[in-house]
Amino acid sequence: MRLGIDLGGTKIEIIALDDAGNESHRHRVPTPHSGYDETILAIRDLVIGTESKLGKKGSVGVAIPGAISPATGLVKNANSTRLIGHPLDKDLAKALGREVRVANDANCFTLSEATDGAGKGHDVVFGIIAGTGVGGGVCIGGRVLNGPHAIAGEWGHNPLPAPRDDELIDPPDCYCGKHGCIESWCSGTGLAADHKRVTGQQLSAPEIAASDDEAAKQTMQRFYDRFARSIATLVNILDPDAIVLGGGLSNIDALYTELPPRVERYAFTPQGPSRILKNVYGDSSGVRGAAWLWHKDEVAQGLPK
Repeated sequence: MRLGIDLGGTKIEIIALDDAGNESHRHRVPTPHSGYDETILAIRDLVIGTESKLGKKGSVGVAIPGAISPATGLVKNANSTRLIGHPLDKDLAKALGREVRVANDANCFTLSEATDGAGKGHDVVFGIIAGTGVGGGVCIGGRVLNGPHAIAGEWGHNPLPAPRDDELIDPPDCYCGKHGCIESWCSGTGLAADHKRVTGQQLSAPEIAASDDEAAKQTMQRFYDRFARSIATLVNILDPDAIVLGGGLSNIDALYTELPPRVERYAFTPQGPSRILKNVYGDSSGVRGAAWLWHKDEVAQGLPK
Protein backbone atom coordinates (compact mmCIF):
# COMPACT_ATOMS: atom_id res chain seq x y z
CA MET A 1 0.00 0.00 0.00
CA ARG A 2 1.17 3.52 -0.82
CA LEU A 3 0.14 6.55 1.18
CA GLY A 4 0.36 9.95 -0.46
CA ILE A 5 -0.03 13.25 1.38
CA ASP A 6 -0.60 16.67 -0.14
CA LEU A 7 0.52 19.32 2.35
CA GLY A 8 -1.13 22.56 1.32
CA GLY A 9 -1.58 25.94 2.90
CA THR A 10 -5.20 25.32 3.87
CA LYS A 11 -5.59 21.52 3.93
CA ILE A 12 -3.67 18.29 4.33
CA GLU A 13 -4.99 15.41 2.26
CA ILE A 14 -4.07 11.73 2.42
CA ILE A 15 -4.77 9.00 -0.13
CA ALA A 16 -4.12 5.25 -0.12
CA LEU A 17 -3.34 3.51 -3.41
CA ASP A 18 -2.67 -0.09 -4.36
CA ASP A 19 -0.12 -1.15 -7.00
CA ALA A 20 -2.64 -0.61 -9.78
CA GLY A 21 -3.39 2.95 -8.64
CA ASN A 22 -6.79 2.10 -7.20
CA GLU A 23 -7.85 4.36 -4.36
CA SER A 24 -8.97 2.68 -1.13
CA HIS A 25 -9.10 5.69 1.18
CA ARG A 26 -9.01 9.48 1.06
CA HIS A 27 -9.33 12.00 3.87
CA ARG A 28 -8.44 15.65 4.46
CA VAL A 29 -8.06 17.90 7.47
CA PRO A 30 -7.37 21.65 7.80
CA THR A 31 -3.70 22.60 7.90
CA PRO A 32 -2.82 23.74 11.42
CA HIS A 33 -1.96 27.40 11.63
CA SER A 34 -0.44 27.16 15.10
CA GLY A 35 3.03 26.08 13.95
CA TYR A 36 5.40 23.59 12.36
CA ASP A 37 5.28 20.99 15.13
CA GLU A 38 1.49 20.83 14.92
CA THR A 39 1.76 20.18 11.18
CA ILE A 40 4.06 17.19 11.85
CA LEU A 41 1.56 15.82 14.38
CA ALA A 42 -1.36 16.31 12.00
CA ILE A 43 0.41 14.32 9.26
CA ARG A 44 1.40 11.62 11.75
CA ASP A 45 -2.19 11.28 12.92
CA LEU A 46 -3.49 11.10 9.34
CA VAL A 47 -1.09 8.26 8.53
CA ILE A 48 -1.79 6.33 11.74
CA GLY A 49 -5.53 6.79 11.34
CA THR A 50 -5.50 5.61 7.73
CA GLU A 51 -3.37 2.56 8.49
CA SER A 52 -5.60 1.68 11.42
CA LYS A 53 -8.70 1.95 9.25
CA LEU A 54 -7.22 -0.18 6.44
CA GLY A 55 -5.41 -2.64 8.72
CA LYS A 56 -1.97 -2.37 7.13
CA LYS A 57 1.05 -0.12 6.83
CA GLY A 58 2.21 1.69 3.73
CA SER A 59 5.04 3.70 2.26
CA VAL A 60 4.65 7.45 2.80
CA GLY A 61 5.28 10.24 0.28
CA VAL A 62 4.52 13.92 0.79
CA ALA A 63 3.96 16.70 -1.76
CA ILE A 64 4.86 20.20 -0.59
CA PRO A 65 4.80 23.67 -2.19
CA GLY A 66 8.59 23.85 -1.98
CA ALA A 67 11.57 21.49 -1.94
CA ILE A 68 14.11 19.85 0.34
CA SER A 69 17.51 21.45 -0.31
CA PRO A 70 20.14 18.78 -1.11
CA ALA A 71 22.77 21.14 0.34
CA THR A 72 21.16 21.70 3.75
CA GLY A 73 18.46 19.05 4.08
CA LEU A 74 16.00 21.82 4.95
CA VAL A 75 12.85 23.01 3.19
CA LYS A 76 13.34 25.96 0.83
CA ASN A 77 11.20 27.93 -1.66
CA ALA A 78 7.96 27.02 0.13
CA ASN A 79 4.77 29.06 -0.12
CA SER A 80 3.89 27.67 3.31
CA THR A 81 6.60 29.67 5.07
CA ARG A 82 6.29 27.73 8.34
CA LEU A 83 8.01 24.82 6.59
CA ILE A 84 11.09 26.79 5.50
CA GLY A 85 14.29 25.91 7.32
CA HIS A 86 13.02 22.62 8.75
CA PRO A 87 14.13 19.02 7.95
CA LEU A 88 10.59 17.97 7.12
CA ASP A 89 11.40 14.51 5.80
CA LYS A 90 13.55 13.66 8.83
CA ASP A 91 11.00 15.00 11.31
CA LEU A 92 8.21 12.99 9.69
CA ALA A 93 10.42 9.89 9.59
CA LYS A 94 11.04 10.27 13.32
CA ALA A 95 7.34 10.75 14.04
CA LEU A 96 6.32 7.71 11.95
CA GLY A 97 9.27 5.41 12.54
CA ARG A 98 10.04 4.92 8.86
CA GLU A 99 11.60 6.71 5.90
CA VAL A 100 9.42 9.38 4.32
CA ARG A 101 9.94 10.90 0.88
CA VAL A 102 9.14 14.56 0.29
CA ALA A 103 8.95 16.24 -3.11
CA ASN A 104 7.82 19.44 -4.75
CA ASP A 105 4.11 19.43 -5.63
CA ALA A 106 4.82 20.11 -9.33
CA ASN A 107 7.11 17.06 -9.39
CA CYS A 108 4.37 15.02 -7.74
CA PHE A 109 1.85 16.25 -10.32
CA THR A 110 4.20 15.18 -13.12
CA LEU A 111 4.91 11.79 -11.56
CA SER A 112 1.20 11.10 -11.11
CA GLU A 113 0.36 11.93 -14.71
CA ALA A 114 3.39 10.02 -16.02
CA THR A 115 2.55 6.92 -13.98
CA ASP A 116 -1.14 6.39 -14.68
CA GLY A 117 -2.47 9.66 -16.04
CA ALA A 118 -2.28 11.54 -19.33
CA GLY A 119 1.43 10.74 -19.75
CA LYS A 120 1.14 7.02 -19.06
CA GLY A 121 3.27 4.96 -21.44
CA HIS A 122 5.57 7.87 -22.28
CA ASP A 123 9.22 7.78 -21.23
CA VAL A 124 9.92 11.52 -20.88
CA VAL A 125 7.10 13.65 -19.48
CA PHE A 126 7.18 17.34 -18.64
CA GLY A 127 4.40 18.52 -16.34
CA ILE A 128 3.27 22.13 -16.23
CA ILE A 129 1.11 23.56 -13.47
CA ALA A 130 -0.27 26.85 -14.74
CA GLY A 131 -2.49 28.65 -12.27
CA THR A 132 -1.64 31.44 -9.86
CA GLY A 133 1.98 30.69 -10.77
CA VAL A 134 3.76 28.49 -13.30
CA GLY A 135 5.52 25.37 -12.03
CA GLY A 136 7.09 22.44 -13.81
CA GLY A 137 8.44 18.95 -13.27
CA VAL A 138 10.34 16.31 -15.22
CA CYS A 139 9.70 12.58 -15.11
CA ILE A 140 11.96 10.13 -16.96
CA GLY A 141 11.33 6.40 -16.99
CA GLY A 142 8.74 6.68 -14.25
CA ARG A 143 11.01 8.58 -11.86
CA VAL A 144 11.17 12.27 -10.97
CA LEU A 145 14.26 14.22 -12.02
CA ASN A 146 15.19 16.33 -9.02
CA GLY A 147 18.63 17.78 -9.75
CA PRO A 148 21.53 18.69 -7.43
CA HIS A 149 19.81 21.92 -6.39
CA ALA A 150 16.25 20.51 -6.32
CA ILE A 151 15.11 22.95 -9.01
CA ALA A 152 14.77 20.66 -12.05
CA GLY A 153 11.69 21.73 -14.01
CA GLU A 154 11.50 25.24 -12.50
CA TRP A 155 11.09 26.60 -15.99
CA GLY A 156 8.64 29.29 -14.89
CA HIS A 157 11.54 31.37 -13.60
CA ASN A 158 13.36 31.51 -16.91
CA PRO A 159 12.98 34.82 -18.78
CA LEU A 160 10.24 34.99 -21.39
CA PRO A 161 11.96 33.77 -24.60
CA ALA A 162 12.34 35.98 -27.67
CA PRO A 163 10.64 39.00 -26.11
CA ARG A 164 8.95 41.48 -28.43
CA ASP A 165 9.86 45.15 -28.22
CA ASP A 166 6.78 45.95 -26.13
CA GLU A 167 7.59 43.06 -23.77
CA LEU A 168 11.02 44.54 -23.03
CA ILE A 169 9.52 47.80 -21.78
CA ASP A 170 8.89 47.60 -18.03
CA PRO A 171 8.49 43.77 -17.84
CA PRO A 172 6.34 42.57 -14.93
CA ASP A 173 7.96 41.82 -11.59
CA CYS A 174 8.15 38.25 -10.35
CA TYR A 175 8.01 37.26 -6.68
CA CYS A 176 11.46 35.61 -7.09
CA GLY A 177 12.97 39.09 -7.37
CA LYS A 178 13.57 39.05 -11.12
CA HIS A 179 11.59 40.67 -13.94
CA GLY A 180 9.86 39.23 -16.98
CA CYS A 181 9.89 35.59 -15.84
CA ILE A 182 7.68 33.15 -17.74
CA GLU A 183 5.56 32.92 -14.60
CA SER A 184 4.90 36.65 -14.59
CA TRP A 185 3.56 36.44 -18.17
CA CYS A 186 1.98 32.98 -18.49
CA SER A 187 0.30 32.37 -15.14
CA GLY A 188 -3.36 33.14 -14.56
CA THR A 189 -2.22 36.15 -12.57
CA GLY A 190 0.05 37.24 -15.43
CA LEU A 191 -2.71 36.80 -18.00
CA ALA A 192 -5.11 38.97 -15.96
CA ALA A 193 -2.42 41.60 -15.40
CA ASP A 194 -1.61 41.77 -19.12
CA HIS A 195 -5.28 42.28 -19.96
CA LYS A 196 -5.55 45.08 -17.41
CA ARG A 197 -2.39 46.80 -18.67
CA VAL A 198 -3.75 46.89 -22.22
CA THR A 199 -7.47 47.48 -21.61
CA GLY A 200 -7.79 48.82 -18.07
CA GLN A 201 -10.31 46.05 -17.36
CA GLN A 202 -9.94 43.91 -14.24
CA LEU A 203 -11.01 40.39 -15.27
CA SER A 204 -9.90 36.95 -14.08
CA ALA A 205 -8.08 34.57 -16.42
CA PRO A 206 -11.15 32.29 -16.84
CA GLU A 207 -13.33 35.33 -17.60
CA ILE A 208 -10.88 36.53 -20.25
CA ALA A 209 -10.64 33.07 -21.83
CA ALA A 210 -14.44 32.74 -22.01
CA SER A 211 -15.13 36.25 -23.27
CA ASP A 212 -16.27 37.04 -26.83
CA ASP A 213 -15.00 40.59 -26.48
CA GLU A 214 -12.42 41.45 -29.14
CA ALA A 215 -9.97 42.87 -26.57
CA ALA A 216 -10.15 39.65 -24.57
CA LYS A 217 -9.53 37.63 -27.73
CA GLN A 218 -6.43 39.70 -28.44
CA THR A 219 -5.22 39.13 -24.89
CA MET A 220 -5.61 35.37 -25.37
CA GLN A 221 -3.67 35.52 -28.64
CA ARG A 222 -0.79 37.23 -26.83
CA PHE A 223 -1.01 34.60 -24.10
CA TYR A 224 -0.95 31.65 -26.54
CA ASP A 225 2.06 33.14 -28.29
CA ARG A 226 4.01 33.70 -25.05
CA PHE A 227 3.11 30.29 -23.67
CA ALA A 228 4.14 28.61 -26.93
CA ARG A 229 7.48 30.43 -27.03
CA SER A 230 8.12 29.32 -23.47
CA ILE A 231 7.20 25.69 -24.13
CA ALA A 232 9.34 25.65 -27.28
CA THR A 233 12.46 26.30 -25.19
CA LEU A 234 11.87 23.22 -23.05
CA VAL A 235 11.10 21.19 -26.18
CA ASN A 236 14.50 22.22 -27.57
CA ILE A 237 16.27 21.13 -24.38
CA LEU A 238 14.28 18.07 -23.26
CA ASP A 239 12.23 17.00 -26.30
CA PRO A 240 9.62 15.32 -24.07
CA ASP A 241 7.33 12.57 -25.33
CA ALA A 242 4.41 14.35 -23.67
CA ILE A 243 3.71 17.68 -22.01
CA VAL A 244 0.86 17.50 -19.50
CA LEU A 245 -0.90 20.67 -18.38
CA GLY A 246 -2.38 21.12 -14.92
CA GLY A 247 -3.59 23.98 -12.76
CA GLY A 248 -6.53 26.27 -13.37
CA LEU A 249 -5.43 27.34 -16.86
CA SER A 250 -5.39 23.71 -18.03
CA ASN A 251 -9.20 23.94 -18.19
CA ILE A 252 -8.98 26.34 -21.16
CA ASP A 253 -9.87 23.91 -23.95
CA ALA A 254 -8.37 26.08 -26.68
CA LEU A 255 -4.85 25.49 -25.28
CA TYR A 256 -4.77 22.00 -26.75
CA THR A 257 -5.43 23.23 -30.29
CA GLU A 258 -3.73 26.64 -30.14
CA LEU A 259 -0.43 25.65 -28.54
CA PRO A 260 0.88 22.65 -30.55
CA PRO A 261 1.25 24.37 -33.96
CA ARG A 262 2.76 27.46 -32.34
CA VAL A 263 5.27 25.37 -30.37
CA GLU A 264 6.18 23.53 -33.57
CA ARG A 265 6.82 26.87 -35.27
CA TYR A 266 9.05 28.21 -32.50
CA ALA A 267 10.95 25.01 -31.60
CA PHE A 268 13.99 23.73 -33.46
CA THR A 269 12.83 21.39 -36.28
CA PRO A 270 10.56 19.10 -34.22
CA GLN A 271 9.01 17.84 -37.50
CA GLY A 272 5.57 17.59 -35.95
CA PRO A 273 3.61 19.26 -33.15
CA SER A 274 4.47 18.42 -29.57
CA ARG A 275 2.01 16.22 -27.70
CA ILE A 276 0.33 18.64 -25.26
CA LEU A 277 -2.22 16.89 -23.08
CA LYS A 278 -4.71 17.79 -20.38
CA ASN A 279 -4.21 16.11 -17.03
CA VAL A 280 -6.36 13.14 -16.00
CA TYR A 281 -6.44 13.58 -12.23
CA GLY A 282 -6.70 17.35 -11.85
CA ASP A 283 -6.31 18.54 -8.26
CA SER A 284 -5.73 14.93 -7.17
CA SER A 285 -2.50 14.63 -9.15
CA GLY A 286 -0.38 16.05 -6.32
CA VAL A 287 -1.55 13.63 -3.65
CA ARG A 288 -1.45 10.68 -6.07
CA GLY A 289 2.06 11.61 -7.19
CA ALA A 290 3.20 11.74 -3.56
CA ALA A 291 2.04 8.14 -3.20
CA TRP A 292 3.99 7.18 -6.34
CA LEU A 293 7.26 8.61 -4.93
CA TRP A 294 7.92 5.04 -3.87
CA HIS A 295 8.55 3.06 -7.04
CA LYS A 296 6.62 -0.17 -7.53
CA ASP A 297 9.79 -2.26 -7.25
CA GLU A 298 10.69 -0.65 -3.92
CA VAL A 299 7.30 -1.27 -2.37
CA ALA A 300 7.28 -4.84 -3.67
CA GLN A 301 10.55 -5.47 -1.79
CA GLY A 302 8.94 -4.56 1.49
CA LEU A 303 7.85 -1.59 3.57
CA PRO A 304 10.57 1.09 3.67
CA LYS A 305 12.42 1.38 6.99
